[in-house]
Amino acid sequence: MRILVVEDEHRIAQAIKQGLEQEAYAVDLCFAGDDGLRAATAEDYDVILLDVMMPGMDGITVCRKLRQQGVHTPVLLLTAKDQNQDIVSGLDAGADDYLPKPFSFEVLLARVRALLRRPTETQPEALRAGSLTLTPSSRSVVRDNRPINLSAKEYGILEYLLRNKGRVVSKNNIISHVWDFDADVLPNNVEVFITYLRNKIDKPFDGEPLIKTVRGFGYTIEAEA
Repeated sequence: MRILVVEDEHRIAQAIKQGLEQEAYAVDLCFAGDDGLRAATAEDYDVILLDVMMPGMDGITVCRKLRQQGVHTPVLLLTAKDQNQDIVSGLDAGADDYLPKPFSFEVLLARVRALLRRPTETQPEALRAGSLTLTPSSRSVVRDNRPINLSAKEYGILEYLLRNKGRVVSKNNIISHVWDFDADVLPNNVEVFITYLRNKIDKPFDGEPLIKTVRGFGYTIEAEA
C-alpha cells in the first residue's frame, strides 16, 4: 500500500516515513501543501497523511482542492490544533479522519489501517483466499495453519492482491502501490517478486495456486465462488 505524507516539519515527516516503511508501506514525502496537492493529483495513493498547519497552502485547503478535483483517496489530517471548530473545518473539507499532535505512532498506524479498510465496508480485518489468511494488524500470513515469513515487498504485493481479489492488477498497478516514487523499479522486478511470493505461498501447498497470471494484463487472486 502506498501512502503520501505531506508535512512541513522534516523531522516528523521522516519519522513517520521510517515507521510506515517498517510496516511494509511505500511512502512518498512532500514538505509543502502545493507540492502535496500536485503529488496527490498526479499519483495513485491509498492514503494521504496531511498536516494542517503548513506555510502557504494549508492542509485543509489542500484537502478541499483534492475533493473538488475528484480525488477520493482517504485523508487523515495531522495537526496541533484539536479545537472543535478545527475538527469540523477539516472534516467538512472532505477529510476522513483527524489526529491531533502529539500522537503515538501506534495510534497513527491503527488509523491508517482503518482508512485502508474503509473503501470496502464489508472487508474484514483479516484478508483471506482459500486457506491463506493475511492479518494487517499483525502483518502475519498463514496458510493451512503454517506461518509464512515474507519480505516487506512480498508482503506488500500479497496484501495489494488480496485487497483487489477478483480483479486483474497490472505490473504498473503493483509498482505504484508497493514501491515509493523514488524507487527505480521495472516490470521485470515485479515478476521476480511474484516468483518469490509463489515459492512461499503456493508451491509448498497442495491445491490450486492462489496467484494467477493473466497473460498480457497482470496478476489476480480469484474471488471465491
